[in-house]
Amino acid sequence: MRIAILGATSQIAKDLVQSFCAQSSHELVLYARRPEVVSQWLASVGLVGRYAVADFAAFSSDEQFDAILNFVGVGNPAQAAAMGASIFDVTLKYDEMALGYVRQHPDCRYIFLSSGAAYGASFDEPVNEKTKATIAINNLQPQDWYAVAKLHAECRHRSLPHLPIVDIRVFNYFSHTQDMEARFLITDILRAIRDKTVLQTSSDYIVRDFLHPADFYQLISVLLVAPATNTVVDGYSKAPIDKPTLLAAMQEKFGLQYEILQAAVSINATGGKPHYYSLNTRAANFEFQPTWTSLESIVKEMQIILQRTVIN
Repeated sequence: MRIAILGATSQIAKDLVQSFCAQSSHELVLYARRPEVVSQWLASVGLVGRYAVADFAAFSSDEQFDAILNFVGVGNPAQAAAMGASIFDVTLKYDEMALGYVRQHPDCRYIFLSSGAAYGASFDEPVNEKTKATIAINNLQPQDWYAVAKLHAECRHRSLPHLPIVDIRVFNYFSHTQDMEARFLITDILRAIRDKTVLQTSSDYIVRDFLHPADFYQLISVLLVAPATNTVVDGYSKAPIDKPTLLAAMQEKFGLQYEILQAAVSINATGGKPHYYSLNTRAANFEFQPTWTSLESIVKEMQIILQRTVIN
């Protein structure tokens, strides 16, 4: 297949590119607002000349693609907070770029990276196939912009049922290529282990579901070869993990030191999410079967990071 990847500077897109390289013969064209950054990254991972790199300005309907994967967006809460309402314009611009191509080439598949945040819910319990998106339409807050932008895109896609568009809602994802300075609980844990400091974290009970890069690659792969359809799937691992279990496991396996506080400062750019994961297994209809649990994914990837830190 010949595949266009939009937003190739995103970390999850980079991981996918490396998975494609290791496990497929697909021809990829990597599009980005900063193509030089993508070229530098390819050089750093030994993939110079392996894939074409281009500015978005070079994206054309004259090109022949079997699929478009759209990763344009933000990768962490701090970025989401910094972008504010402009995330609407960015999401719409590149979504329209992809849709324009698919309208002219209706056999081209379009996979859009959405987010669990599209549910817009409080996540007092995990979402499922019957969960409705909830938006405080009369009291929108800055932390709603990201969720509404994703929901807006999904609605556009469902309004085009004749086109082969699949949205993937990613809830949590962890990789050894993760930006260690990003403000997530998992990266806060990682830095505390690396720096041998005491993690101070809130007493809030939360549950998360971390998708492993290999399972994300599997999900993309099964969607690319499945019969063309217009739908949305939620990403999920073999099993989620709650915060107490995660902290205890990190203490046992990596010597994490932590202190539970009644209140702690955190970046909450997309709203509070006690149970931020999905029980919607529609992806199984495409023969998606995750290999790793959340804990297995975290341990596996964290070992790589910490070994690399020791070597350096």
